Amino acid sequence: MAKITLVDDDENIVTSVSLALESHGHEVKAYYDGVAGLAALENEPPDLAILDVKMPRMDGMEVLRRLRRTSDMPVIILTSKDEEIDEILGFNLGADDYMHKPFSQRLLIERVKAVLRRAGVEGEDPATAAGAAGEAGKALKRGKLTLDPARHDCLWDGKPVKLTVTEFLLLQSLAQRPGFVKSRDNLMDAAYDDQVYVDDRTIDSHIKRMRKKFREVDTEFDAIETLYGVGYRYREA
Repeated sequence: MAKITLVDDDENIVTSVSLALESHGHEVKAYYDGVAGLAALENEPPDLAILDVKMPRMDGMEVLRRLRRTSDMPVIILTSKDEEIDEILGFNLGADDYMHKPFSQRLLIERVKAVLRRAGVEGEDPATAAGAAGEAGKALKRGKLTLDPARHDCLWDGKPVKLTVTEFLLLQSLAQRPGFVKSRDNLMDAAYDDQVYVDDRTIDSHIKRMRKKFREVDTEFDAIETLYGVGYRYREA
């Protein structure tokens, strides 16, 4: 199954979450502070990271911020139920999902499964994967943009752009039909599992972050258009 790194300073949560994930076949490595967790994530990148927000030495948001400088690995953040700002900031920094504490182990497993499936780590049998390779696995080219789902590669005018799993799926959904408007609900369906609810601000945060990444390689990038009150569309140059 998947290799998962869990970073949380609460020993009870680390124990219970590790046992739950391991019971589903995952390999779990746990760390109790942000500095140790970041070092492990950079030295031995897992398939998925689970980060608590409030930790000693370095909080989860700073770990995520530094991680996103070099990595697009899937990340789930754990946040206190009343800290909405954590969710907004987490998505702005490139988190793929979040969970409120306290949470049920069953829900956590479903969220982990959903994020890993979106990342292509699990959830697809070989026969299905082989069949999908013909169409969904083909590289998508739209003007200066090239998306390769099989390799999770994104190029703009030949230059690599590092996208998270969620960002890649959102962009893929937009680029598949240039000129057509996608509502935020449409984009949620493309990037998230049915059991995962996100609000409009989450999609807006991902789009904002994507634009910033593309403008780092092309200051004139304007291929993702906002139609206020309606949604977004991809404009092929």
